[in-house]
Amino acid sequence: MKTLLISLILSISTFLQAQDWKTYYELSDFKKTPGYDETIAYCYRLSEASPIASMKTIGISPQGREIPMMIIDRDGFTDPQQIRAKGRIIALVQACIHPGEPDGKDAMLMLIRDLLIDNKRKELLENASILFIPIFNVDGHERFGPYNRINQNGPEEMGWRTNSQNLNLNRDFLKADTPEMQQWLKMYNTWIPDFLIDTHTTDGADYQYALTYGIEVFGTLDSGITRWLNNIYEPRVNNKMKESGFPIFPYVQFRKWHDPRSGLRTGASPPMLSQGYAAYQNRPALLIETHMLKDYKTRVEATLKMIEHTLSILNHQAATLKTLINMADVSTAAPGFRSQKYPVLLKTSEKDSSRVQFEGFDYETLKSDLTGGDWFIYNNTKPVTMTLPFFNKTYAAVETMLPDAYMIPAEWALIADRLRLHGVKISRLTEATEIKVKSYKFRDYEFRQMPYEGRQMVNTKYDEIEETRKFEKGSFVVSLDQRTARVIAGALEPAASGSFVEWGFFNQIFEQKEYSESYVMETMARKMLADNPALKKEFEEKMNIDVSFSKDPQQILNWFYSRTPYWDNRFAIYPVAKIYGNSGISELRKISVPLD
Repeated sequence: MKTLLISLILSISTFLQAQDWKTYYELSDFKKTPGYDETIAYCYRLSEASPIASMKTIGISPQGREIPMMIIDRDGFTDPQQIRAKGRIIALVQACIHPGEPDGKDAMLMLIRDLLIDNKRKELLENASILFIPIFNVDGHERFGPYNRINQNGPEEMGWRTNSQNLNLNRDFLKADTPEMQQWLKMYNTWIPDFLIDTHTTDGADYQYALTYGIEVFGTLDSGITRWLNNIYEPRVNNKMKESGFPIFPYVQFRKWHDPRSGLRTGASPPMLSQGYAAYQNRPALLIETHMLKDYKTRVEATLKMIEHTLSILNHQAATLKTLINMADVSTAAPGFRSQKYPVLLKTSEKDSSRVQFEGFDYETLKSDLTGGDWFIYNNTKPVTMTLPFFNKTYAAVETMLPDAYMIPAEWALIADRLRLHGVKISRLTEATEIKVKSYKFRDYEFRQMPYEGRQMVNTKYDEIEETRKFEKGSFVVSLDQRTARVIAGALEPAASGSFVEWGFFNQIFEQKEYSESYVMETMARKMLADNPALKKEFEEKMNIDVSFSKDPQQILNWFYSRTPYWDNRFAIYPVAKIYGNSGISELRKISVPLD
């Protein structure tokens, strides 16, 4: 009897302890996600209960909230150098960059609980350490409510997509306008994680997959790491997810929105997105996109399995991945990286496709009597396997020979400051100098009609120019003999997707500041035509070809003004310049000092 009583007491104790460590999500019958306070309190409870976990604040949000990060290492280390000295790699898992998509937060809280409290899945920490940011966008997370995601099936309440400044953090990785991202980048370049997992929930059409995924295998990432993703990681994670009851498919867009039969399309992610940015840092990343119409429990479970299987593969492949990353860093900094044309802009081919099996649902397309547009009606009781064209081949739309260094004038210190956030090493001139450089003169530029992420973006063409330019004391030298060369090129080459030029960092150079009076130019233009037959021919051709120009007196006179010595000779000239050749770099090094 006494033995039975002891056994009963132990069983009750075990049951109560298990209940005590259940997450808010589990206690809600898998229908709710916790708020900021509940989430962070649970994370601190976990860390206090385990010697191998600790909490760190990586920054403060605009509204004053801490952005916490949990560090989990088998030896309890909290320093990246200590961890790497043991031969382990570092995986960063982040959730709630879009707080309306909290699947990754609830999945990771359960996984970490199993690791720290229940001592399950210890093998996931054998050769890897985990960083976990439960809520990246902490202010958006607390704009909590049931109506924040109209297309989404649960949880009952969730956060808002953007931060408190109405900016989307998942468009900010390279431009780094938000305080949250600037602090995240400082953390990132302290730890430089070997693998990033970013958790989301998608929009789009209806289909069978509970989870789709994105990895950078389209030309932006080092070729060795790309082959590892293609040949090792991707087939293994696909097989493991299928065995777990969650077949997966690459994250795609449809060539016609909402219409899978129009064909599938994917390609290189720009560096404003997490996986595109990690590729510029020579690091692989995984984008998880659960399907918004699946119930919340299904989405969280799929996310949990995807993270578990990924961590399992990372532990098994730790030594290989570590070697590949080291090789990528060395080769990116080497002269050979700049000895051949670099693909500044990659685009997906609309001509080259393959046929794939896609697990969708039957649907019909009606013409809406309300809007006149297409109305897609999916029937999720009728699963179908579609054979579809898959456009996933990229090509270099713009290539260039990268310089040995970029020069940034002293007055453009903001550009240098942003690059330094990305771990870029920069030197500064201790005296003024004149040097022969190449740069760009912009033309045919067009600005977006509406702002995007708080900026007026610009699309522009350009011609390469060569000139001797003076750089004042305090100007910046950005050498490409460093592992962040891809980041530098992505930010400073105007044609690159998400470049600083495209984001509008240099918009003032497109503004004409001096103008001529018509009564002056009417006389001067006639004399110019009489004195210069070639100019006259050019003018007549433009009048015949450009109808809007020929009907605009102000444009016509400004055209003549632009061909006089009075014109601003720095108008639409890119302030950033390129230096080729070791001799120029050697001279600059004599009169520059590294910034701390």
